[in-house]
Amino acid sequence: MSLSLPIRPRRNRQSAAIRDLVRETEIGPGHLIYPLFLQEGDVIEPIASMPGCQRWTIEGLVKEAGEAHALGIPAVVLFPRIADDLKTPGAEECFNPDGLVPRAIKALKAAHPTLMVITDVALDPYNSDGHDGLVSEDGRILNDETVDVLCEQALCHARAGADIVAPSDMMDGRVAALREALDDEDFSGVSIMSYAAKYASAYYGPFRGALESAPKSGDKKTYQMDPANAREALREAMLDEAEGADILMVKPAGPYLDIISHLRGSTTLPIAAYQVSGEYLMIKSAAAAGWVDEEKIVYESLIGIRRAGADMILTYFAKDFAKRAKG
Repeated sequence: MSLSLPIRPRRNRQSAAIRDLVRETEIGPGHLIYPLFLQEGDVIEPIASMPGCQRWTIEGLVKEAGEAHALGIPAVVLFPRIADDLKTPGAEECFNPDGLVPRAIKALKAAHPTLMVITDVALDPYNSDGHDGLVSEDGRILNDETVDVLCEQALCHARAGADIVAPSDMMDGRVAALREALDDEDFSGVSIMSYAAKYASAYYGPFRGALESAPKSGDKKTYQMDPANAREALREAMLDEAEGADILMVKPAGPYLDIISHLRGSTTLPIAAYQVSGEYLMIKSAAAAGWVDEEKIVYESLIGIRRAGADMILTYFAKDFAKRAKG
């Protein structure tokens, strides 16, 4: 029996050629940003909480970033593990011009001039309290005082050659302050990738193990967003756009595809999304157990983030994905 159907959607799925022609969303190495961890010394150290990831030495970082860039990945973002004896309540190490991150930026830009270097602007790796902001004696996160330090940190990174600074702290008003500070020192060409909608997520656990930067007390719920809220993300993003952000980020990515889509329909700015450590570890663990095909799951997770509206994705799978894409 043959049905009389003038419209048959399956016609556009019946061969690889037609599927390629009608595909709505693409994902390639050029859409990816590669997060890299680094530490002092001459030992490259595997990260137990994030199988397949390492804490790189500066020399190892330069080599790894170069390999990723050769595969078509345009940018890396740096996350330092800071020695405990350098952590202070005032996080002064974050703007040390001879610190780990400024030296890494200079080494990367010298070796790979066309690679974009993005730096994390937040105090938690440097703060002896483990928070993204300065902490008062009674345990409050100090907003305005923190923003002053963030400006010093961003300027330190810009002087070293960073292309983009990415404030992940979620303090009020920090984008405007950073933009003013950068412009006042003739760094108007340094972009700001704002963590506009950063949620207080349980998916960050493995990352905090990688940097050993978990809060010593309390949590981050007074500055990171409530996972139950969507409209608040739009408010945060619109504020950051008005203050001069060049790119808006949603973090985490996979559990917050609706937020990515919501922002995509509300702004003309580029949208970044961060596939965070918990998302990475779940895929890695399931694949290691033989329950899922890692390559297929990675592709599907990334294409879903792109389909939701992200222009670029920060993902620990970036280099592996680029290798497979290159064939």
